[in-house]
Amino acid sequence: MRPVTAADPTTRPPAGALTVEFAGECFPVAPGAVFRVGREGDLALDDNLFLHRHFLTVENVDGLWLLSNVGSRLAATVTDSGSRVQAWLAPGARLPIVFETTSVIFSAGPTTYELTIHAAEPAFHETQRLEDDGGQSTIGDVPLTVSQRLMILALAEPVLRREGAGMSELPTSAQAAERLGWTLTRFNRKLDNVCDKLDRIGVQGMRGGARSYATNRRVRLVEHAVAARLVTREDLPLLDAPPQLEPGAGGEEDA
Repeated sequence: MRPVTAADPTTRPPAGALTVEFAGECFPVAPGAVFRVGREGDLALDDNLFLHRHFLTVENVDGLWLLSNVGSRLAATVTDSGSRVQAWLAPGARLPIVFETTSVIFSAGPTTYELTIHAAEPAFHETQRLEDDGGQSTIGDVPLTVSQRLMILALAEPVLRREGAGMSELPTSAQAAERLGWTLTRFNRKLDNVCDKLDRIGVQGMRGGARSYATNRRVRLVEHAVAARLVTREDLPLLDAPPQLEPGAGGEEDA
């Protein structure tokens, strides 16, 4: 399947089709076709050995477009363009594609990928709202301290600085701690606090375990934070702002 440039106005998908966009290239998917994403397939991302050979598929089943996770280990975060609805697509799961624009974010090893799915004839039509709340109304309000927000920003900085959909390398905890001028111990304590807070409100992938690696929790945190707009590109200047002492903190903040 040949990609086309996203900015090319002369290329129009056929009626009822979807378009998958990645790193400035658009791949039209017609009903009756199965579009595969992974190390190999219609959208071959790269030679990242952490990524499944076939990870995601997009296909039309009985008139409904479906996004399926056909991998065995990786999961993806799926959200609408306004980040009002968010879903965790685990291995073996599938979701209907009903929005005009759907974002799919996932990580394989230290690399995070983002692709966008555009529906020519979406099943869901957004109701016009009088006020814009920044797209955070139904995700849930997650109160963060200044230092917790900085910790997330240091991890998510490469993703937030990236122009459009594509892929980026996430920093290690040590690199993120150095970016903030923190000790690794302090950084890990903040990471624990934020992951515990998100786990309590039902965000999946925040808990470690015998079969989980520290990298998995960090990349899942970045996926959720970016999709739910806990941090945005507009927050990046905070990384270079003078340090602030949080209310009630005696030099070292807790949760």
